Order: sequence, then C-alpha cells, then structure tokens
Amino acid sequence: MKSPRRAAVSILRAWGKGHAYADSLIERHASRNELSAADRGLLNAIVLGVLRHRRLLDEWIRRLRKGKLDHETRDILRVGLCQLLILRLPDHAAVFETVELGKAPVRGLINAVLRRAVAQRNKLLELDELPPAVAFSHPDWLFNRWKKRFGKDKAIELMAFNNAPPPTIARVNPLVRTADDEIGIPTGLEGYFEIEGPVPRDLLKDGAIYITDPATRHCVELLDPKPGEHILDACAAPGGKAFLIAAAQGSGETLTVTDSNEKRLPRLRENLERLHIRPAEVACHDWTQPAPEKWHQAFDAILLDVPCSNTGVLRRRVDVRWRLQPEQIDELVKIQRNILEAALPCLKPGGRLVYSTCSIEPEENEEQIERFLAGHPGLEPAGTRQALPQRDGTDGAFAAMLRRL
Repeated sequence: MKSPRRAAVSILRAWGKGHAYADSLIERHASRNELSAADRGLLNAIVLGVLRHRRLLDEWIRRLRKGKLDHETRDILRVGLCQLLILRLPDHAAVFETVELGKAPVRGLINAVLRRAVAQRNKLLELDELPPAVAFSHPDWLFNRWKKRFGKDKAIELMAFNNAPPPTIARVNPLVRTADDEIGIPTGLEGYFEIEGPVPRDLLKDGAIYITDPATRHCVELLDPKPGEHILDACAAPGGKAFLIAAAQGSGETLTVTDSNEKRLPRLRENLERLHIRPAEVACHDWTQPAPEKWHQAFDAILLDVPCSNTGVLRRRVDVRWRLQPEQIDELVKIQRNILEAALPCLKPGGRLVYSTCSIEPEENEEQIERFLAGHPGLEPAGTRQALPQRDGTDGAFAAMLRRL
C-alpha cells in the first residue's frame, strides 16, 4: 500500500505531463492503492491544495531554495509546503513523511527547505506584499480580465473563493422521497442540504439524493418544465440537469437526453437509472452539426448547457485555471453559437430554449445571446439568471431563455 503523500507526488507528476484530470487521477490512485477513507481524504486535500495554490507554493520555494530543481523534487516540496502552510498539518509528520518521499541524494535538501519554511512561517504567510495573482495562485491574464470587469477588490474576492474547498451539497430526489432534516444542514433552498462529513452512501446509491451545486438549478428553473412536455437536454452528461428537469416534470418519460461523446452515455444512463428516471430517448449527437430530421420542431422546451470555459467553477475544477488560455474562450464562443444554430430548428413554435453555461465571461453569456437574437428576429428574450461566486457564494452560472414566436 502506497502512502497518500507518495501517491500525491505520483499524481502531480502525471498531471504535470498532461495525462489526465486531477479528480480522475485521485480516484485511480486511491483505488489502486486501497487507501482508507482517512488516507483518501488526505490525498485529496494535498493534491487539490497543491493545484489550487501552485503559484504561491512555487513563490515560497523560490524564496527558500536558490537554484534549479528537477520536476519530482519540486513536486515533493510543493506537497510538503502545502501540508505545512496551507493545510497546517503537524510540523513533525509533514516534514518527516515528506523527506522520505525523496531519493537519497535530495533528502537533505528537502529537509532543509521544509525546516526553513517552519522557521519562516509567519513571514511566508504575509501575502499582502505579493502581487494578487501570485498570492491567490491564478494566471495573470485571468486576474487582469476580472479586475477590469469587477474591480480589483472583487477580483481578489473571486480568487479567494476559488481557493476554498467547496461544501458538499445534496439535492433531495422528490421522485424517491420528500425533503427532511435527516440529510444535512438546510441551505435555505428547498430540497438542498449541506452535508458535513461522509456522504450517506446508502442514500446516494438508492438515488434519494444527488450531489450538486445550487447554481445548477438556475437554468432548469428558467426552463420551467411542465408535466407531459417534450423536452430536450442536449448536452446532458453526466445527468444533473436532466435529473432536475425530470424531478420538475414528475418523471422523465417525455425527456430526450443527448451528449456528443458516446463514451459518456453509459454513465449518463446509469446516473439517470439510479435516480429513477427513464427518459424517452438517450442518444449520441454532436450539436455543432445539424439535428436529425425527426427532432425538427419536436420539443416544447430545450436546454443547451453548452461547453464553456468553466470560469465559474474553478473551486471545483482545479485544473482549469492552469489549462485555460485566453484564445480558447474565442474558440468556445464559436462552438456555442454553432450549437445554438443547430438546436433552434428542433424547437416548436411558441417553445422555450434555455442557453446555459458555468462561465462568468460576458463573451460566452450576455454577449453571445445578444448576437444570437440579433440574427434571429423570430426569437424574443424571456429572462436571464446570473450567479457570481464572489457575490452569491455558489458556483458561477449563466442562463438565458429565448422564446420562439
């Protein structure tokens, strides 16, 4: 059995080479090494802590160690400093266990750097003297973009929010049970509870709850599904919003769900089945391409939860801030427009189309909808929702409803 700290270094090495997403690597290593629940929790905290605070950790390493470092030693030092300065684990355990991860020739260096960090802890934690993008570990371009839009203070609040581990929120499945106080702490939203400690696996397995962020509800509430309506969830995997649609309708028997990636369909089917939802159809379709003729004017309502930059969910998707580049937002805007154009013919006259992202970037949200409406006089705007993390305390999200005349 591998220690969680050693597994963390292995994950960070694989992640740095671009092999997979952090969440997938954590799950793979935890299962492969048969980690206990406690060790799995430590592994998760270390890996996500390092990725969230990567730029700050490297600044600390720069201060504590002059000269070049090989990639593995740098990852070991990131793991050690994360334990000492971010997670605030006991000094002795953090230093001793981390030193053991290094090869013999570099153990002395690792030990010296970590002990220096303990001695200089208070100075290192004085972050006010650092540029905000370094102190809060975000790329300069992203901070500068948000500073221009929100102002410096709000941009810093947003970065700080992204670095805090998210709470676990469960949505009760009304197809199985009614909401009660056995599940967790009420959030103030009907059917949503915060779970402290382990997720109740029996409730999850039975489909009585679904783990989600309250921000996911905005697009479905705007869509306002009615029983018996034929509804399309076009970008449905893994199924969270399809669940909310079916819950609002009382069943999924008139719901069609699609996804562009056939490999995601088995998980989509499995999730919906576990949640006691049997949609009318589960299909693979790339919505950047024209829709099949059979779907033309077939739906009373359509939900387009389109691929996006994910800038509203950086606290959950820790990889995104380091992988996303500015030019990718322009590419995503084109893909989103193509999806809108392909889905529109599938809407009945008088029908409703809700466009949704988990982005907080205007190009993907308000500006996208304004451009689309300008090119389609047969549509009228019928409401928007916007969730901003630093303002609303949830994931970021945008939704706009368009009605076909």
